[in-house]
Amino acid sequence: MAAGGGALAAIGAVLVLAAAAVLWWRWRWRWRAGDGEGRVCVAVLGDLGRSPRMQYHALSLARHGRGVSLLGYLQTRPHGDVLGSDRIRVVPLSDLRWLRVGPKILQYVVKVIAQAIQLLYTMLKMERPSYILLQNPPGLPSIAVAWVTCLIWRSKLIIDWHNYGYTIMSLNHGINHPLVRIAKWYEKLFGRLSDYNMCVTNAMKEDLWVNCKIKAVTLYDRPASYFKETPLELQHQLYMKLAKDYEPFKAQYITESVSSNAERSAFTEMDKKNGHVVKNRGRPALLISSTSWTEDEDFSVLLKALEDYEQYINEGIKLPALVCVITGKGPLKEYYNGLIKKLHFRHIQICTPWLEAEDYPLLLGSADLGVCLHKSSSGLDLPMKVVDMFGCCLPVCAIYFECLHELVKHDENGLIFRDSSELAEQLKMLFLEFPTLEGKLHNFRKNLCASKQLRWDESWDQTVLPLFMQNE
Repeated sequence: MAAGGGALAAIGAVLVLAAAAVLWWRWRWRWRAGDGEGRVCVAVLGDLGRSPRMQYHALSLARHGRGVSLLGYLQTRPHGDVLGSDRIRVVPLSDLRWLRVGPKILQYVVKVIAQAIQLLYTMLKMERPSYILLQNPPGLPSIAVAWVTCLIWRSKLIIDWHNYGYTIMSLNHGINHPLVRIAKWYEKLFGRLSDYNMCVTNAMKEDLWVNCKIKAVTLYDRPASYFKETPLELQHQLYMKLAKDYEPFKAQYITESVSSNAERSAFTEMDKKNGHVVKNRGRPALLISSTSWTEDEDFSVLLKALEDYEQYINEGIKLPALVCVITGKGPLKEYYNGLIKKLHFRHIQICTPWLEAEDYPLLLGSADLGVCLHKSSSGLDLPMKVVDMFGCCLPVCAIYFECLHELVKHDENGLIFRDSSELAEQLKMLFLEFPTLEGKLHNFRKNLCASKQLRWDESWDQTVLPLFMQNE
């Protein structure tokens, strides 16, 4: 219980600090209380470049004429539309990696206190917002700090619940660990102090009300307008760009060329005389997955399925070679790269790039099949990567968890699997006789293209805009 006591003491210290700050800052900044009318601070205590939903919020607010302060860490570059907007000001937080010294529990306590001070100082230094729109998780200490800031500024606090932070902590520590129990108590307590709430699924909306007495609206993740099928010419340009750094994109599977004067990738070739692009005969299938390389995604499931797929080919089943691209950054990337290096495939190549924000939708729009291994720690959130894949009309094989049916319709826009054996069977079934325009893979793509999915802008205008309008 010493760990729990230490964490509780840290939280208490933060709250005392915040309460003291209220009195001083309320007097110090009272003369500025009328500034920033309609302005919104969109905040995430994480990497802005890997927080697409919060970037979308910022862009939607800017589209409606709001001034936006987009606050978070700048570890990776946000999308060009965010950086190019004259209504969005990026407010970077300093990275606190230098605090990672000493025992883990001490690191955690010191980190929480340092982040609380840093976040409170940064928020109070900004131009006064009318609203703070905060992502949770991570919510410790950001929910408490945002609430204190809203008291000072007389602003409204809106929490966007992507998941529960305590359930993510439980993946490492177990649900009964003192830290996890304190985090759960904290999340419920301060979550109730918000003015408005939104969440990512109807299942989470119900859970917030039943277990926390928090009333929320559901804003499903929707693809931005730039997630769409990629024209063949752009596919070729992307493949040639990636081939400079990644071997699987280089022309090595070519069995027959339509032109002796062609520029070739592993998937396409372009006639240099007229610029005409065609897909290669005998090309490999392009399988894509994206990940934050965290504990809630077990990529050994995919690697084992690929081993089974290789065995199918060795047994004489007519299947294409595969290029498997796994994009993203995260703490377990090196671990899985080590496992990948131990595999010795003849018909499968795997690469794990980090793509520029503008290249990621182009690659999704070029792929043949997506794979999702996200297992919700709470069973209440949905993988945004699948939303983006569907925006590109890309069929998906996704691992089962409780509310996945709100997004993936089995045998309609993709397939749901429970283990590596089932995934391997699905890969075999979908890629039989590839690349003919027949079979389930093609039907799934047709269904996605015909579904006329609601896009982010329309969904946001219907669900979130009224929250900002009702008090003005």
